[in-house]
Amino acid sequence: MLDLALRGGTIVDGTRKASYLGDVGIKDGKIVEVGLDIGEATRTIDATGAIVTPGFVDIHTHYDGQVSWDSLMAPSSINGVTSVVMGNCGVGFAPAKPDKHDWLIALLEGVEDIPGTALAEGLQWNWQTFPEYLDAIDERDFAVDIGVHMPHAALRAYVMGDRGGDHEEEPTPAEIDEMEALITEALDAGAVGFSTSRTYLHKSRDGGSIGTLKAPAEELMAAARAIRKHGKGVIQLISDAYLTADDAFANRELDLIEMLAAQSQGRVSFTIQQTDDAPDRWRMIFDRIDKMVDKGLDVRGQVGPRPIGLIMSFATTVNPFYLTRTFRRVAGLSLEDRLAALATDEIRLLILSEHRADRRTGLIDTITKGYNRMFRMTDPVDYEPSPDASLEAEGTRLGKRLDEHAYDVLLEEGGRRLLYAPAINFSYGDLNDVHAMISHEHALYALSDAGAHCATISDGSFPTTSLGLWSKGNKAGLSVPVEKLVHGYTQRNAQHVGWLDRGVIAEGYLADLNIIDLDSLDLSPPEIVADLPAGGTRLLQTSRGYRVTIKSGEVTFENGVSTGALPGGLLRGEQRL
Repeated sequence: MLDLALRGGTIVDGTRKASYLGDVGIKDGKIVEVGLDIGEATRTIDATGAIVTPGFVDIHTHYDGQVSWDSLMAPSSINGVTSVVMGNCGVGFAPAKPDKHDWLIALLEGVEDIPGTALAEGLQWNWQTFPEYLDAIDERDFAVDIGVHMPHAALRAYVMGDRGGDHEEEPTPAEIDEMEALITEALDAGAVGFSTSRTYLHKSRDGGSIGTLKAPAEELMAAARAIRKHGKGVIQLISDAYLTADDAFANRELDLIEMLAAQSQGRVSFTIQQTDDAPDRWRMIFDRIDKMVDKGLDVRGQVGPRPIGLIMSFATTVNPFYLTRTFRRVAGLSLEDRLAALATDEIRLLILSEHRADRRTGLIDTITKGYNRMFRMTDPVDYEPSPDASLEAEGTRLGKRLDEHAYDVLLEEGGRRLLYAPAINFSYGDLNDVHAMISHEHALYALSDAGAHCATISDGSFPTTSLGLWSKGNKAGLSVPVEKLVHGYTQRNAQHVGWLDRGVIAEGYLADLNIIDLDSLDLSPPEIVADLPAGGTRLLQTSRGYRVTIKSGEVTFENGVSTGALPGGLLRGEQRL
């Protein structure tokens, strides 16, 4: 007798094979039958009219703090994800000596926009070493499975002390040896791999650059040697290569990435996005990846399925006026007092005056004065908004100054009006280049940053956009076959991190599954919720179209609502069938 049977659905099995009608039988957390003539079951779920997919694997999240207090791991779990990897981009909370707790909190607050007060109250700190951190996670149950990278910034501070947080400091040979030993220890304990950051965008709460920004090749090779000796593990990083218009700099960074892949003989992936400063850099980067793969190296680019969109509001972290002196002053008030102050004529005039005098360049200028890239959020959310829907177009039609119009729109709904500002992956005002990125042979579907950017970005819903948007097509009519989309978020991601027991609907694989009404799959606008420790707020976005999500054979969500089942837990290292 089967424990669970899914009957009558269209199976998209994760391997890119053509979808087909069939049933899935589950017993003891595994898939044991697939076909049209499976046995009887204790429980049967009707999947007629829906697609049945493997559970999604999100390899780029930042739940490093949330894992201490939350079991659901939302928003990932409410968007069809059943396995996540955290500790990306070199940031995390282990290893950590007691005198570095506040420093690490400040780093994560700055780099990933996670409220420091929530981290200070929510983190248990019942660990110092990385293996002890894994043990602490292993004591808890979750709605998803969780893998963890050894984060470079935390490691650097653990080994180098205060010098480790200074990006101009270099480790001694003895300190590099100690890092290599600790990375090896982490891999032995079950780390998925090693992560680092080389971007100027990553700054601590005090504005200082992340300590790993200029880490020399000799330091990074410690990770490569550890992975090569261990024979397992991946390297994940973010570099400024995609941000720069400087060809020589981009090539130096890519040379370093190639060296990491060659020396580690392991799997390497890194961030690729489109910015206005270098809107076609991503093409050059993928060309370099093609050449690396031709040399036998396992290198992939992590891409997103839509713009990296800032959620702007007077009730969240970012809006066009957030850098002005007066806004920064009122931002420290309670939410209600802040919104009341911003609605006064006195504060409004001060902020507008300071904003007009401010001069910025690059991405910051786009964020603060790019009214042609700011749009009211709709329901469902439109991730490819038309230019005539922008605040610039609205203000021009009304004959208003654009900054005044933006301010007034942000005052709507009691100051809680949300704007969508596609800052990255939208340089030409459409998603045609995103289509090319996600269609590339060596792309990984990633970069959701779920668990981070709590009041700035809401991209934990990337998997829903991948299927809901690209299976139907963007406004130019470009689409991706649903079989390829599902493969990208299941088998391909799982194989990259060495989880070979999931991501496929076939006998013997883990019974991580989704039943999805593809025709109705879409996203509501994010909501501002106060569910973090210490009353901290975050953006939480719900989806429509997921009938059922199953983790290890247990139904965890039905129509987007948790069943209370928590069959997930820590994953140590690679997983085999």
